[in-house]
Formats: sequence, structure tokens, C-alpha cells
Amino acid sequence: MSESSVKDGAKGSGSAAAKMRTDAERIAEQRKCIDLHISIENSHQLDRLIPETFAKEGIYYHVAPGLVEYQGPEGVLDFYDNLVKVLPDLHTTFIHEYDLPSYSFREGQFTGTHSAEFAGIPASGRKVGCPFMAIYIFKPEDPTKMIAERVYWDNTDLMRQMRGEVAMSEVLPWHKTM
Repeated sequence: MSESSVKDGAKGSGSAAAKMRTDAERIAEQRKCIDLHISIENSHQLDRLIPETFAKEGIYYHVAPGLVEYQGPEGVLDFYDNLVKVLPDLHTTFIHEYDLPSYSFREGQFTGTHSAEFAGIPASGRKVGCPFMAIYIFKPEDPTKMIAERVYWDNTDLMRQMRGEVAMSEVLPWHKTM
């Protein structure tokens, strides 16, 4: 699918007039949304996350480790509230970016200080970090807001760091070994 046009009409943008977007334009809109999303996430301004980067309905957040899915705006916000409690200085960095119309893929790493119970492990105060893969999903008719984020990381390595069995420096930066 290269440079084909798709209709973005009343359903996605609220506009009565349909607008034609090329794949490149759709991908540019997706990238803009994801950049804003990560900026908000890194600044921990969670009250902005849902209204500025997620669609109004049908949204979810899927965490592959543990096979947990958070449904709707409240569920997605619960995920982020819990994440920031566990890692109050959470910082996410992208290392590789790949995009298709309606789907964006990001490889990266997150870091933070283990400050609350996670998976039965009490807060340790240790710096932890983990490589991850995230898939951002958009409705074809509206590439300006995502409907879902699906994320994958190695929970075992993360928990080993929290317990002090391995140092974050032994896990990150993983991309320099590639």
C-alpha cells in the first residue's frame, strides 16, 4: 500500500467534508500523536494523556507480560497511574521507529526508580530499566488519535533488577550490543 488514499470523513474527524490522506500523511499524523503521547508520559501529566492522544471510544491498553488488558479511558488511566506509582521518575526513550498506515511500532527502553510494590516485590529504591516493544494502533479513518497501545517487555529481567539480582547496567543499553 503505497501512497494510496483513504477517506477520513465525519466519523474520525468530526468534519462533514471528507478529506483524502495519503499513506505518508497518515503516518505523519500517527508519528505526531505518538511523539505527543511520549512527551506527556515522560512529563507525567497523565490528565492530558487520554484527551490529547487517544480516540474518544473503543480504546484499550494491552500489557503482554501478564496478559492484562485495560479497557476504556478509566482502564487506560489506571494502567498509567499504577505505572507512575511503581516508577515515579519513569522515562521512555525510543531507539527504532517503524510505521504503516494504522500501525506504528517502537523499540525502546524505559527507566525509573522502583518505588512501590510490583508483582509482589516491595519497593526497593533501585534504578531499573527494560527494553520494550510497543505497537500503537489507529483507526484508518483517524490517524490523529490512537485506539490502543500494546506493549511487550521482559518482566523477568525487570523483577530481577527490582530484587537486586542484576543491575540495570547489565540490561541497558541493550541497543549498543546489536
